[in-house]
Amino acid sequence: MPTLNWIGKDKIINHHQEVPYKVLDHKYGFSENEKPQTPSGSGNLIINGDNLEALKSLLPKYEGKVNCIYIDPPYNTGNESWVYNDNVNSPQIKKWLGKTVGKESEDLTRHDKWLCMMYPRLKLLHKLLAKDGVIFISIDDNEQANLKLMCDEIFGGGNFVANFIWNHRKSSQNDTDVSLSHNYTFCYSKNRNFFRIKPLAILEKKFTNSDNDPRGAWVADPMDAPNIRVNLEYEIINPNTNEVFLPPKGRHWRFTKEKYEEALKNNRIIFGKTGKTKPQYKRFQFEAEAKGINPFTIWNEIGTATDATKELMMIFDGEKLFQTPKPSSLIERIIEISTNKNSIILDSFAGSGTTAHAVLNLNKQDGGNRQFILIEMENYAETITAERVKRVINGYADKEPTGGSFDYYTLGEPLFDENNNLNENVGIEKIREYVWFTETRIPFEIQEKTAPFLGSHNNTSYYFIYEKEVLTTLDYDSLAQYVQQKSERYIIYADNCLLPESFMREKNIEFKKIPRDITRF
Repeated sequence: MPTLNWIGKDKIINHHQEVPYKVLDHKYGFSENEKPQTPSGSGNLIINGDNLEALKSLLPKYEGKVNCIYIDPPYNTGNESWVYNDNVNSPQIKKWLGKTVGKESEDLTRHDKWLCMMYPRLKLLHKLLAKDGVIFISIDDNEQANLKLMCDEIFGGGNFVANFIWNHRKSSQNDTDVSLSHNYTFCYSKNRNFFRIKPLAILEKKFTNSDNDPRGAWVADPMDAPNIRVNLEYEIINPNTNEVFLPPKGRHWRFTKEKYEEALKNNRIIFGKTGKTKPQYKRFQFEAEAKGINPFTIWNEIGTATDATKELMMIFDGEKLFQTPKPSSLIERIIEISTNKNSIILDSFAGSGTTAHAVLNLNKQDGGNRQFILIEMENYAETITAERVKRVINGYADKEPTGGSFDYYTLGEPLFDENNNLNENVGIEKIREYVWFTETRIPFEIQEKTAPFLGSHNNTSYYFIYEKEVLTTLDYDSLAQYVQQKSERYIIYADNCLLPESFMREKNIEFKKIPRDITRF
């Protein structure tokens, strides 16, 4: 398999492991015009902050749980004003590359910089995907070849599903000799053995009922199929003309002679509109609806870039606030072919918030409970991204409200300081929540009992004996003071342990040292 190499790859390939884990600071919840400070509990998140750090902060709760990821990263045309721009004068990219890549960063091309930016983000996105999850990535010709090789490396070439071509332009460009009318959307699964693209709904207008068949509308399908199978080669006689038909050269009939005769008896075989042509098979609309239709790789019918701009301007009262939005119909198509009604959908280059718009639309249409997670690093995260979602929830222009709610977060301080000690500035509850997540992978609830007690899960009780600027010790006294919850097994965090190993084995106690034994993501 071809491999992709670029300047700085050796420094960036494991960079996702070095990204600090930062806590998420809840700013407000939103639900149909209300903006309470308490979390909504909807599972819908909008996070403002560096998307690399934000993805890392999602790991404790969402690693292996995201069903569908859609991202629309910068296309690296040379014209974008994004934080990780190819512009050598961008202070943020220079600082980040200088710290991560070192002196080699001075020699990077814009393609090298783009690859350095994308690689650790894709590594974290891969971790977040469920085993039956799938990722869609929009791109154009500037980086599509590099992206394909990079995804082959991270996701595995065998997990490539398709490259969907979106026709985003209907009119001709006048400022270039070639009118660019398409984008690529690469699709990779976490594991191809567990994922299949879902069929689309059929086009009902294809089905008619010219003979008033009581079974309903139907369409005429060919009776023949590719390849040659001797047992499926036989004569078919048109009962209206007595003309004899054999399968076309290099093909066979689609089923046995016995099944053909049964289908003929059941009025499922027709011989064209006049009754004088070759045999065809009736496929009824109700059968097609149950099966659906496999999506094509070229999408011509789901809206254009112009439609996307008009949609966003309608939401914001005619104001053009975003240069390159995607139409919600595009993201709806992606969600329809890859998820179910209870899926988690993540977009870490959220932009104007189209992905949330699509999720809310689909939930309204089919009563689903899909959840969205949006990450936007730019300062318009609240004024455009979150504001769009609010207006979709409440209704805009002539569009009915979708309903729904979400919670808005920013990135807080890192959980661990530069010396790998716990950062007490984040607050004890954030630390306790993190430890609980790392142990159980379930949501944390503040306990009314003694503070060190985190909770019980799967017959195991968890304790986190921690005090600010004080060394804590697990001994007989602390055990008697804090451990009052009877359980089959105990996992207890503290700074030191003075209990004998034989006693701990007898009582089924496992000691974990703070901060050494706290799981690092």
